[in-house]
Amino acid sequence: MSVGLKQDLVTAEDHSEAVASATRTLQLEAQGLSALQEALSGELSANFAAALGILRGCRGRVIVTGMGKSGHVGLKVSATLASTGTPAYFVHPSEASHGDLGMITPDDAILAFSWSGETVELENILSYSRRFAVPLVAITSNAESTLAKAAEVVLALPRTKEACPHGLAPTTSTMMQLALGDCIAIALLESKGFTALDFGVLHPGGQLGARLKFVADLMHGETDLPLTDADTVMSEAIVVMTEKALGCLGVVNQNGELQGIITDGDLRRHMGNGLLDRRAVEIMTPAPKTVTRDIMASAALEIINASAITALFVVEDGRPVGIVHIHDLLRAGVA
Repeated sequence: MSVGLKQDLVTAEDHSEAVASATRTLQLEAQGLSALQEALSGELSANFAAALGILRGCRGRVIVTGMGKSGHVGLKVSATLASTGTPAYFVHPSEASHGDLGMITPDDAILAFSWSGETVELENILSYSRRFAVPLVAITSNAESTLAKAAEVVLALPRTKEACPHGLAPTTSTMMQLALGDCIAIALLESKGFTALDFGVLHPGGQLGARLKFVADLMHGETDLPLTDADTVMSEAIVVMTEKALGCLGVVNQNGELQGIITDGDLRRHMGNGLLDRRAVEIMTPAPKTVTRDIMASAALEIINASAITALFVVEDGRPVGIVHIHDLLRAGVA
């Protein structure tokens, strides 16, 4: 049976039921997130601040752990922490019982996920943390659980209905755990003053790495700049513009400051009328848009797109020191 035929067999009633199911799931998970937001604004606020204090103050790494679906959430949270300036890694509870406890040092802090707080596989990590005084932050829905009683700080999640109609598959609960993990990571990022530049150091690859590049990484340097004096006649200015092949020409004053720009569009608008005998200052567009070398490449691309231009001069103290072209940005994967 072809894929197309299978799709034809889906009735309008099937379609309606599927959408209704998806809508119910989103509504229930949204309710869970709303309950978490309300808790953070109230009874959970003090413990959240205390947890941040422990995690921010540890001299080693944040050890994230959890079993089952909570473990999958923990693995993602550890990756988010590590990529946002908080050194972290995930230790599987079962592997911890077979030697991986050696990964945990007294300089670390443990962030443990367990919805019930009674996950058997966590027992050895809990015992180890108590034996060697490793600070423990618990994320659980049961403030009276074994995990909660062992922890210095408990982040007690509000109990809400799972999206699973049987109340069995972790859905709303894992969404809340993941959201709280993101809250911790971002709050730590902000408290540490983690910048976009820091982020770029940890994300050099892929499209994200490209978006985190700076204009200085992609611009053409001073030797490649198409520049001319304001009084240069256009017959000479066009030669410079053609040689540099960047589709524009910067016009500078006697102090070397950028005064205007001549683009292909300017040439077309002034074609005829003795163009070649006129001076650059008569043809240029004054006060062109510019950037500095330390702005994000993505921000430069936004300026280019919004202004319907193809290049931006990079200036320092009003003097051109580089130029970045839209083709340079697109080739680098900035989008």
